[in-house]
Amino acid sequence: MLLNGIYDAALLVYALSLLFVFSDCLRRSPSEKRLGTGLLVVVGLLQLTGLGIRFSEEGGLPIFTPYDFLFWFSFSIVLTSLGVALTRRSEFTILLLSVAGFSVFLLNRVWLTAEDHTLQSWSAVHGWLAVHIILANLSFAALTLGTAFAIMYLFLHTRLKNKKWSDRIRRLPSLEVLDKYTYYSVLAGTPLLVFSLIMAGLSIVVEGRLLLFQDLKVLTTLIGLGIYIAYLILKRSGQNSGVLMARWAISGYGFIILNFLLNSLSNFHRWGGE
Repeated sequence: MLLNGIYDAALLVYALSLLFVFSDCLRRSPSEKRLGTGLLVVVGLLQLTGLGIRFSEEGGLPIFTPYDFLFWFSFSIVLTSLGVALTRRSEFTILLLSVAGFSVFLLNRVWLTAEDHTLQSWSAVHGWLAVHIILANLSFAALTLGTAFAIMYLFLHTRLKNKKWSDRIRRLPSLEVLDKYTYYSVLAGTPLLVFSLIMAGLSIVVEGRLLLFQDLKVLTTLIGLGIYIAYLILKRSGQNSGVLMARWAISGYGFIILNFLLNSLSNFHRWGGE
């Protein structure tokens, strides 16, 4: 009951924070921006409190269920948003991150429970799985940030191309900065994703569950990873437009989302070990 109360309070405060951030993006308002950021700090503290309670109850990090994974992802997005808030012209970045973080948090509260599909049957490789999950979470947070910058790049490019100026346009970073930030975010997230997948593969081999490599989810994971690797190669070549690069980054993230949605159809993340 206490945890449910904490999580529901965090969800409500998150919604209020998102509302103030959105309002600041519509019309410049430093007071609403500060209030939205302050409420985001409260969300992070409430989530951290919930994680602390779960840690004390379970005697370890609560990371071995889809519910916990999404909770950690939302928490990572909150921390990322607070980090971005320290930079200039960050309002729209925080808005996009908050939409993603809030959506995941809300989805988690209405769709999953902490008891769903645990990984207890993978007892021999719990440590490796923990590393896999943590790296995947950090990777998804970095790639989410990169996607936010890519979306902003396409939006700004379209507005500038059509010569549609407004105060909101002037508050965005330049195309060059958005392109650079997208690249840095993908550059950080892709190696983390690679190492995460390596740990998952090693866990499967050690457990002797080699049939999992034939799962559809493995194919979609490799396609998504391949898109990000191609993005980095094309970006390093310096011969492609920022618009094309932004679309590549968004396409890669689309496969990340598809990958998660395939959980219900896949044996790969039926974490009960069946």
